[in-house]
Amino acid sequence: MTPTVLLAPDKFKGTLTAAQVVDSLRRGIAQTAPRLRVLSCPIADGGDGTIDAALAAGFTARTTTVTGPTGRPRAARWAQREDVAVLELAESVGLQALPGEELAPHTSSTRGLGELMHAAVDDGARTLLVGLGGSASTDAGAGLLQGLGAHLRTTDGTDIGPGLTGLGALATMDLGPALAVLDGVTLIAANDVTNPLLGTEGAAAVYGPQKGIAPAEIGAADAALAAAARVLDPAGDHRGRSGAGAAGGAGFGLFLLGAVQRSGADAVFELVGVDALLADADVVVTGEGKLDIQTLQGKGPAEVARRARERGLPVAAVAGAITLSVDELKAAGIDNAWDLTSRAGSTRRALEEGEELLVEVGRDLGIWLLEATGSGAATGG
Repeated sequence: MTPTVLLAPDKFKGTLTAAQVVDSLRRGIAQTAPRLRVLSCPIADGGDGTIDAALAAGFTARTTTVTGPTGRPRAARWAQREDVAVLELAESVGLQALPGEELAPHTSSTRGLGELMHAAVDDGARTLLVGLGGSASTDAGAGLLQGLGAHLRTTDGTDIGPGLTGLGALATMDLGPALAVLDGVTLIAANDVTNPLLGTEGAAAVYGPQKGIAPAEIGAADAALAAAARVLDPAGDHRGRSGAGAAGGAGFGLFLLGAVQRSGADAVFELVGVDALLADADVVVTGEGKLDIQTLQGKGPAEVARRARERGLPVAAVAGAITLSVDELKAAGIDNAWDLTSRAGSTRRALEEGEELLVEVGRDLGIWLLEATGSGAATGG
């Protein structure tokens, strides 16, 4: 029986999509281990790359124009198969969507995400999987609520402005129109963040700095979130929930709409059929741009390795760079690993020539795969 290898890497962030990683490795493996049967499953864990993983699994791309994080119109995608839609916050209102990548910590809004959700529902989606990663905003999800039609108003009855600044003027809310749009819709917040909305472990304190909130502004930002929460969540049911602080409080906004939170990796893996492919594999290859301590905290490659180890399958990993020790890799279920930076001799070359280097790694990987499956000597050169 022909041995089967499953290629299930995440993206190499900023350089290669997961599908490009798969293609390059496959080409290299074919040169030294052409007899191997190769299965492909680009993965993601709810952050950017989630849509691409869904498309690789047979979903269809949809596109609409939404309000970007700073108010400019922006074309944004989602992926849909039958009545299931996969969306990324990063695609519509994330850091990558900021014009010129210029941070706007006080005025960035999640409105475009709500508009994207509305478009998916209008297109027939009845399950929305929303990946929460790469957020540019700290608006407690107020923008996404407005994008779905909710009325968030000041004392004089006008709509609040965008972003964290707008929250300071919030006096009344009516979620009815947004809830009506989502009537009969299952809403899933896909991420692995456990932070609440408020406090020292909350959205402003932990994630605000990466969006441009200065250390001296954290207290005021948290106070603005707290004031908004008193209006949006008067009973206090959601502000302290695990994951409410995800994506600048977008998790909180989704909870107000009835969302359930799931591990990003678990939710995406279920959609793309990772377990069925693992059941058909004899050996597994995973990876991402950087294998580091964060990888071990529920990210996609670690979850692939964990599931493969449960089945007794050998696992290899490929990355742009690796900072984990051999022992840490072994503990995570990874038997062997290759990185592009060591092969390239410099980070610059590893970034610029990633696809070519992955083909080279694929050739070496093919030899290891034959050994790992007991399939004999490699062929080719």
